[in-house]
Amino acid sequence: MNKLISCLALCLIALLSPRANAQLADKEQIDRIVAIAEEDVILQSELDRTVATVLQQYRSNPQQLPPRKQLEQQVLQKLVMLHLQVQRANGTGIRISDTEVDQAVQRIAESNKIDTRTLRASIERDGLNFDDFRKNLRDQLLVQRLQQRVVQNQANVTDSEVQILLASNSLKAGEVHLQHILIGVPEGADAAHIQTVRDKADGVKKQIDEGMDFTAAAIRFSSAQDALQGGDLGWRRYDEVPEAFANLVDGMQPGQVSQVLRGPSGFHIVKLVDKRATGKQVITEYHARHILVKTSEVVSSDEARKSIDDIRRRIVDNNEDFAKLAKKYSEDAPSANAGGDLGWFPIEQYGTRVSETLPLLKDNEISQPFQTDAGWHILQRLGVRQQDRTDDMLKEQAREVLRNRKAEEEYENFLRQMRSEAYVCAVQSADANPELPLCADTNAGEKKPAAP
Repeated sequence: MNKLISCLALCLIALLSPRANAQLADKEQIDRIVAIAEEDVILQSELDRTVATVLQQYRSNPQQLPPRKQLEQQVLQKLVMLHLQVQRANGTGIRISDTEVDQAVQRIAESNKIDTRTLRASIERDGLNFDDFRKNLRDQLLVQRLQQRVVQNQANVTDSEVQILLASNSLKAGEVHLQHILIGVPEGADAAHIQTVRDKADGVKKQIDEGMDFTAAAIRFSSAQDALQGGDLGWRRYDEVPEAFANLVDGMQPGQVSQVLRGPSGFHIVKLVDKRATGKQVITEYHARHILVKTSEVVSSDEARKSIDDIRRRIVDNNEDFAKLAKKYSEDAPSANAGGDLGWFPIEQYGTRVSETLPLLKDNEISQPFQTDAGWHILQRLGVRQQDRTDDMLKEQAREVLRNRKAEEEYENFLRQMRSEAYVCAVQSADANPELPLCADTNAGEKKPAAP
């Protein structure tokens, strides 16, 4: 959940790579519709650009990719799902502002250690349109927002569920790096169809056992959304992996590939890439109290500074009681009632200025006034300690594991239902995708759900 949509990452890799789409610039192409997804169309140019992105990503290992035609079929399926999600997001009133897109562009530039001007120049130097880049980025943000909306009321975790998970002793410490392959089973498939899919999954597993690279197998055969990333799930905390194969991973060793596993959406094959342990979680906590004088339209920064200077002088020079002055003058209501006491907290909890000031103080020492967005503060350090937070962090880990599992399952079910109900077809041509029904096969003017 807390991750970027994998399609976004895939697109950006190629956009920042030199000459990602050179082969498209070499020849003039007449654009045409290759597929219809509800009220939207997918153009040949969009399919070609996305295929070129995948080819660029795997330019150093092209043998991992399936034949061009099969790759185009995989990409088209991915584009269909993207278009359906964007339409659903727009239809439910989700909007992404230009400011949000600008912020996302800024984050991408920062992650590549360049500024936005250099990012744009790099994209346009490779023959790509920056407006198209922003549109693709907006679509991915729409999908993220849709996912959050779909799961927000379905991923609540109770204290009882946390306690049950902890009591089961199934919550493992450490992290695992996984890849997976999903051979999907369509909604409402009969027993014969399910057996056909099972036979296909067994065949994929046999090829892997005989030496086929797992990444190549995922790209070629998986129907999961992350197929074009080699089925890579990245590093996850041990019990953050999908529940369908959580117990399976526990008994595996790095490099090992599982047997075929039946899950809610089809048949899975899992590879444990690596694992790593995490030890005791010990953090440094500080105990402090503070007084805040806020700035506002009627209280200038200079006036607030004079007030906090006077309060500090009364404490340091006149030995007046810090807690009494905090109760009387501090404008941070929650702590003021406690004499300015903030309790024990990790150093980063109250922002940069507090975290910069605390280590410079001795116990019981009062800081010089400092300014934050809220106003002017003085801070008194009361103590520092090393605190074992292993149990607390384990509880939070359990809660997040359960929340992520529920969210993933809910959104996967949402996607399957959306796809099974959607009108999707390929425009009739010699390159028609065999995974999609031909639009010519439907009655004129009549929309029929297409089999996934």
